[in-house]
Amino acid sequence: MGKVVLVTGVARQLGGRFVRRIQRDPAVDRVVGVDAVPPEHHLGGAEFVRADIRQPTIARVLAETGADTVVHLDVTGTPLGSGSRTSVKETNVIGTMQLLGACQKSPTVRRLVVKSSTNVYGSAPRDPAVCVETTPAKALPSGGFAKDIVEVEGYVRGFARRRPDVAVCVLRFANILGPVTETPLASYFSLPVLPTVFGYDPRLQFVHEDDVIDVLRIASHEPERGTLNSGTFNIAGDGVLLLSQCARRLGRPTVSLPLPAVTWAGSLVRTLGMTDFSPEQIRLLTHGRVVDTGQMRETLGFRPGHTTAETFADFARSREAGLLPPQAVAKAVDRIAALAAPTGDGPAPTQSAN
Repeated sequence: MGKVVLVTGVARQLGGRFVRRIQRDPAVDRVVGVDAVPPEHHLGGAEFVRADIRQPTIARVLAETGADTVVHLDVTGTPLGSGSRTSVKETNVIGTMQLLGACQKSPTVRRLVVKSSTNVYGSAPRDPAVCVETTPAKALPSGGFAKDIVEVEGYVRGFARRRPDVAVCVLRFANILGPVTETPLASYFSLPVLPTVFGYDPRLQFVHEDDVIDVLRIASHEPERGTLNSGTFNIAGDGVLLLSQCARRLGRPTVSLPLPAVTWAGSLVRTLGMTDFSPEQIRLLTHGRVVDTGQMRETLGFRPGHTTAETFADFARSREAGLLPPQAVAKAVDRIAALAAPTGDGPAPTQSAN
């Protein structure tokens, strides 16, 4: 008998892609997709069960399918369709509680994979340059998706203590980008003009949507020799990009505003429905966030196929060109930098006021 994999959150593109990928694995005999609404995309040969993980009925679904592997992807920062922030929070927190309760009672579950986020570290001015898996947040988030993630991971740790026989793998993804995936940050980068915080140019990391599928597949299987597919892992592409570099590569102009003005602008665009410009996203665009991925490589045995720069380039190709030609902007910036750099033979020449 092969593995029976139950996947939550399959109505979203990411969940649908993972379902289609995991059912091609020879070790997998059956895949069951669960969501509160039917997916608009196809799930291949997988079964779909319409169930709301916030309700106790998820325990019946788990029992009837006899799943031995549960991949919890229904943890997200954006509503599906006409959903609200309240429904998202309930699905993230209450849904996770119900799902873990069902897993705890199930005698067949042997592996649990949970989609998490590097938002758990927060974004603060005194954060370390690079966060590792054991880095505590300088200040616990007061709301939003980051707070949901902190609560979700707390419930997962409690489950792991109660069911030590279950291998639990928590994947903390950096900002996910790609041609298909829609995230608050992708919506921000799609604005015609990017508001930035005056005096700040944060460092950002990205992970490609294809790499997300690959690492989820690895985490869903029994560990290979020399690897351990349980624990908590940061998942991100190599390297970092500055926000200013991202804007240039998109060909989008930026407007630097004082922090209070950016907060006001965020409230405005959120009210207009243009993008979810939440307080936690403003903190990210102020202080940035970079994580260490040593455990991802050494312990989990995963190496992303895309760097942070390559991920952003693929995302940029899928978006409409900005107001400014990216290549022309990059050349202009490089030319200015070259003129401003010292020659090494003495102080840099100064220009007259004329």
